[in-house]
Amino acid sequence: MCKKLISSIFVSAALLCASCSSGYRIVVFERSRILIDSVYDRTEDKAAADFIRPYKQHVDSIMSPVVGRTSEYLYAEKPESNLSNLLADILVWCGKDYGERPDFAIYNIGGIRSAFAKGDVTYGDVLDVAPFENKICFVTLTGDKVMELFRQIAAVGGEGVSRGVELVITKDGRLKSALLGGKGIALDGKYRVATLDYVAQGNDNMSAFKDATAVKSPSGKDNNVRFIIMKYMKERMAQGKSVSSKIEGRIKIED
Repeated sequence: MCKKLISSIFVSAALLCASCSSGYRIVVFERSRILIDSVYDRTEDKAAADFIRPYKQHVDSIMSPVVGRTSEYLYAEKPESNLSNLLADILVWCGKDYGERPDFAIYNIGGIRSAFAKGDVTYGDVLDVAPFENKICFVTLTGDKVMELFRQIAAVGGEGVSRGVELVITKDGRLKSALLGGKGIALDGKYRVATLDYVAQGNDNMSAFKDATAVKSPSGKDNNVRFIIMKYMKERMAQGKSVSSKIEGRIKIED
């Protein structure tokens, strides 16, 4: 078993009575980190193993198939990372399947819940990275709303943006400049944006999306972003190629 650190939170608190006027309150809050490693596998609990075995076999049959391969470790962090770049680029890539040609894409880093190790990528790995039922969504934003969106992204220190987006932000979360394809944003223009339906609803502090128009939000299961990610990886694998991504300076922090 790989070593993992699991945070355990122990809370000592009085039980709450039915009445809101009980006056009880939390007086102690403690936490510690417990190392979970192979020591826990030295003595198998046969009864537990026998109980789990048929379920494990079923889950493994679903989660274990290899859907792609990465050429380096892919991770997500702000302001920019190779995995957030990759996922935003995949949203643009899949536009052709929906008759769309997005000008750019946004993938919220908060929705990326794991990383891809170098090497084979399984269905389970993709599920770890994209565990939610988020689906692809295409919207139109006016130029002034695109700038508002970029300011909101600057305020939280960055999000996943597709190739061609160049943002310069300050350490205190202000937008200094924004380019798309090497050009400034036309405030009276219209831009097609690919994102997740959750983000398109204005969540994760990106309320500029609430003023989007021409929303295309397919609801079918196949439109879940995890299947889009797997489709991209399978296509690369069929071509004998590994999936890779680099940090390119899409979001830069300056004083």
